[in-house]
Amino acid sequence: MRRRRRTDWAKWALGIYFVLFLIFLYTPMMLMGVLSFQGVYGAITFPFRGPVGLRWWHALFDSSLPSSHAAEIQSAGAQSLWVSFAAGAIVAVLAFTLSMAFRRKFPLQGLAFYVIMLALMTPGYLLALGTQLFWKFMGIDTSLWKTALGTNVVWGIPFGFLVMLAVWNRYDYHIEEAARDLGADQKRAFREVTLPLVWTGIFGGFLFGFTLMWNDYDRTVLLLSGSEASTLPVQIAGLTLTTAIRPDLYALGMATTLLSLFTIALVLGVVGVRLRLRATPVHKVEEEFGLGGGLEVESEAPPSSAS
Repeated sequence: MRRRRRTDWAKWALGIYFVLFLIFLYTPMMLMGVLSFQGVYGAITFPFRGPVGLRWWHALFDSSLPSSHAAEIQSAGAQSLWVSFAAGAIVAVLAFTLSMAFRRKFPLQGLAFYVIMLALMTPGYLLALGTQLFWKFMGIDTSLWKTALGTNVVWGIPFGFLVMLAVWNRYDYHIEEAARDLGADQKRAFREVTLPLVWTGIFGGFLFGFTLMWNDYDRTVLLLSGSEASTLPVQIAGLTLTTAIRPDLYALGMATTLLSLFTIALVLGVVGVRLRLRATPVHKVEEEFGLGGGLEVESEAPPSSAS
């Protein structure tokens, strides 16, 4: 008698929920990309108004077009890119070194953990406001590369720190002991064993620092001076408040999204190639026994008939 297969309704429900979550997450992004290819009669609302064209994409790069903000957008985009790289690198280094300190027990370790998490619990706008008041009290002017960068680094450190703690929790310390037993000193074991195993956490900290700075508005807007170029989110907010909103903002949103994905893919590709080049080739068994690599084993001469 053939047994009837039982339907796993929980599995189907979770699958449907996951699909709905993906639709909710990526539909606004896809819609923004579709609306960015509208023609001269395009608007900021749905449905799509033809004909299909690249006018709004050209407005991001060609300042000769009427009412184009290409110069401001390019300047703000370059400024945001460099300061985001700096924030990502600083967050990655600080989160990694802080997590290294937590590998061993020390007094007041729990209190130190909650002090680091305090920046995560504080609202970003209040963090920027407090930083601004502090530097004003000290008589130091605020700027992007000093106060705004430092505030976003403080905001990003807890995220990178939590990623590094998750990496250390599944780290096998016996690998380092094996490396030292084989003759590697502490520096070489750290460089050739520890770092390749935890580089994903370091890269995660870099991504948090880069992304938080790249998309930040509420912390940066209070810490900029009027004489320097603003970041891209601040520039976009200024364009929406001072000029009419046009579909070129959709093109700008898609461009920044593609740039972020390209940067992540580029860093992953570079790290992957570096790890592949540093990998030690595995020798064949024949080479270990001296049977390969051009070494020939001489066969014994057959016994002569006279003997």
